[in-house]
Amino acid sequence: MTTKLFSPFTIKGVTLKNRIVMSPMCMYSSHNEDGHVQNWHHTHYTSRAVGQVGLIIVEATAVTPQGRISPQDLGIWSDDHVEGFQELVGLMKEHGAKTGIQLAHAGRKAVLEGDIIAPSAIAFNEKMKTPKEMTTADIAETVEAFKKGAERAAKAGFDVIEIHGAHGYLINEFLSPLSNKRSDEYGGSAENRYRLLRKVIDAVKTVWNGPLFVRVSAHDYHQEGLTAEDYITFAEWMKEQSVDLIDVSSGAVIPAHIHVYPGYQVKYSETIKNGAEILTGAVGLITSAIQAEEILENDRADLVFLARELLRDPYWPRTAAKELGVTIEAPKQYERGWS
Repeated sequence: MTTKLFSPFTIKGVTLKNRIVMSPMCMYSSHNEDGHVQNWHHTHYTSRAVGQVGLIIVEATAVTPQGRISPQDLGIWSDDHVEGFQELVGLMKEHGAKTGIQLAHAGRKAVLEGDIIAPSAIAFNEKMKTPKEMTTADIAETVEAFKKGAERAAKAGFDVIEIHGAHGYLINEFLSPLSNKRSDEYGGSAENRYRLLRKVIDAVKTVWNGPLFVRVSAHDYHQEGLTAEDYITFAEWMKEQSVDLIDVSSGAVIPAHIHVYPGYQVKYSETIKNGAEILTGAVGLITSAIQAEEILENDRADLVFLARELLRDPYWPRTAAKELGVTIEAPKQYERGWS
């Protein structure tokens, strides 16, 4: 039996052995606030490679110390970080997985000592720190930090880079009118609010020729916020800039009640995929093989991103293959157990 979930997929010369992607998930496991890869990361990510995940995207990795979500986040703001990522990439590739990294800046959602920055001086909620409004010099420094992060990711040997433009972090804060109240060229119109992401993509592409993904929050869950229809326009601009795939999530730019249910974000992926005619990835409470196969067969997304399900079952691809009646190759060491 042939399935879409277990068919290879090629993006810009990189071929994934299947359409299963491990979504970036923060591990908060870097010690000493130095952003370095630890043994935990080796164990965690390599286990999913052994489990036959096609593409593993390493968690949100901060391009500046100020851009960390927490003091325990991974970082890529220094050349000293490259060696740890090279080792991690090598371990994952040994088991046939392609590798990605999500480059990130937390903006106003950073929970750190000292100043934090954002497009506007508005706190996420009453419990969180009020950020400083970024100057144009701050913006230029941040764009350069994303470029340097991409350069280091290339040196580390990653196959894919994903820019984190979702979940209420810095780039998402610029995109959404709920968090961006600027009156300069970075605020107001959709084109102005997109300007930071435009510059980040352009800067990254000067040092990166591989597949480039952008994760977005395609629904703000607020009557004055953005919807998936608004993101069609952003996605069209990203396509013009040669972004290869939009990883479609939602929410978290402001505190909001989100009604979640299996596949609750898939419709946003479908809207953007069809509206902008661009590759998309679907994510969010996708847990079964039948659900994943339906998404792909009905052209609602091109890749399926799993998060918590892969925390519960590092060998989910085997589970999915059994559910769909497909035989997949086992790691040689596990053949007796997987047959």
